[in-house]
Amino acid sequence: MVVLDRKKVISQFPWLMERDQHFIISADYDGLICAIFLNQTLGWKLDGFYDLSSIWISRDGMNNRENLVWVDMNILPKQGRAIGGHIISLDESLPAGFETSCNPNILTGLTAKYFNKKYPFSTILFLFWIHNIDSKLSEISRMLLLHADASWLKYQNYSENANHWQTVLSDFPWKKIFRDVNTERFEDKIDQVLYLKLREISALKKRSKLSGIHKKFTSYQYQFNPDWDMDVVMKIFQLIGNSFTWTPPECPDIEKVIDGTRHRIPLSKVKKTGLNSFLSKSKVFSYAITSPGIFNYTTFGYSRKSPIEK
Repeated sequence: MVVLDRKKVISQFPWLMERDQHFIISADYDGLICAIFLNQTLGWKLDGFYDLSSIWISRDGMNNRENLVWVDMNILPKQGRAIGGHIISLDESLPAGFETSCNPNILTGLTAKYFNKKYPFSTILFLFWIHNIDSKLSEISRMLLLHADASWLKYQNYSENANHWQTVLSDFPWKKIFRDVNTERFEDKIDQVLYLKLREISALKKRSKLSGIHKKFTSYQYQFNPDWDMDVVMKIFQLIGNSFTWTPPECPDIEKVIDGTRHRIPLSKVKKTGLNSFLSKSKVFSYAITSPGIFNYTTFGYSRKSPIEK
């Protein structure tokens, strides 16, 4: 078993601790909670969103395009520093461009062959581990934290892998965060407290496939379009900010929208071509192996270059 050393990870990716970075987040709940945390902890400046099809970016983001950090995702361009938790490898080799991605699956050498052992939690929990956050959480703040990427449901449904990763990401108060999560009482709180608050601000949209093992409550995902959902984004920022006593970032004034094309294909097709050959031929900007047999990727038509450079 590989056990990650926090100091070594920070030494490999020192920008994780640097202040005043400019960053782009995934256009979903997971990205939003990361954005508040990074603004509160390091004063990072939110400069845009990426929904795996289009990029919304501010003028400051354009001006700092070579130094952007991409949060809750992994991108291929070499100048693209990123932090995310998807499986990206088919074998032991690492595609060029991912050397700048801080990803627990990459750090432990995990490939698609062992998909059932992938990192099961959210990017915000990985950031908590990196920064060694051991603050006292209220019940609502703990639920908001575990709502990201349905971490509480993965803890319930994939307990063996969840326990494994608590060992891999050592020296951290996991027991405090996951206290009583695998109980009917916790599921009732999710349904009657957390979902009620999120429903009031229209922050529940798409149901996920996972459900609680006790009362079968299904989790919700929230993805947003920055063109018309910013009122809900502000309400989510306010809810999380008030619950954690964090200061939300200023929402970026979008200067440019860059549209790409998202594809979903069988992983077998990529294996047949070869991963590196496929990435180059298809001019892939970002991708993830989202299940043992599925390969999701986005292209902007520029091989190994960021569309922001154009």
